[in-house]
Amino acid sequence: MTLEQLRIFVAVAEREHVTRAAADLNLTQSATSAAVSALEARYATKLFDRVGRRIALTDAGRTFLAEAKAVLARAAGAELVLADLAGLKVGSLRLAASQTVGNYWLPGFVHRFRSAYPGLAVELTMGNTETVAAMVRKGEANLGFVEGDVEDQALNVAAVADDDMVLIVAPGHAWAGSLDGAALDLRSSPWVMREHGSGTRSILEAMLKAHGHRLADVEISLEFPSNEAVRVAVEAGAGATVMSRLVVANALKAGRLAAVNYPVPRRKFFMLRHTQHHETAAEREFVRLVSEG
Repeated sequence: MTLEQLRIFVAVAEREHVTRAAADLNLTQSATSAAVSALEARYATKLFDRVGRRIALTDAGRTFLAEAKAVLARAAGAELVLADLAGLKVGSLRLAASQTVGNYWLPGFVHRFRSAYPGLAVELTMGNTETVAAMVRKGEANLGFVEGDVEDQALNVAAVADDDMVLIVAPGHAWAGSLDGAALDLRSSPWVMREHGSGTRSILEAMLKAHGHRLADVEISLEFPSNEAVRVAVEAGAGATVMSRLVVANALKAGRLAAVNYPVPRRKFFMLRHTQHHETAAEREFVRLVSEG
């Protein structure tokens, strides 16, 4: 068993598609299939079921996937330790970020880092707050950046920025232009929400709770796994939502959305790193850039 075979297996497992994995890995489909087949044959274990044109992990495959990702994470950690000896001339930095942070706040820092250290590769993976925390905990990312609260003894959690949240509706919504938003009945409109595990959803739930409402008290018209889908649905008149001003600034300026004068809790962006993992020179430098703003 080689690290390359593990890398190919993980790519195929995550995409559930040999052709897509091969393209992303810059390999031929035959080489990708052969690597998976070699693992199955060597250990006489079926890792995938073929379902039409797609494939799905078997029970054994799902168990092996967790171990394979752990091995690759440890190998990447060893590589980073050696890369430190090169003095930020070679190596990589693996970042994970929740959507608001990753799409609207973090890219500027990544650009500055890559401009200063062109020999270092930066990989950014997106997910919700829970996913990002899990990636850092498992060693699949060196640093994580989220907008939701994280309580995990394995992780160091540090606030790195403030984020302004705003209640938004379509211009034709009954709440648009309200002079006394605090008097609004939050139950009088349907709501569009992010998925469970999202920091943005947590803020909306906190706002409702602060004003005496449970999530079950309001009508949830739609639920989406991305900020963009939520924003577009609200623009189309599907209901109200709470989002970062970073996400809706252009739509507010263009008049496609209206901000409601309503007290919404502010939140912070947090940086996550594992308390027991080696801190590389690349990590320290990226943390410095973020700390300086």
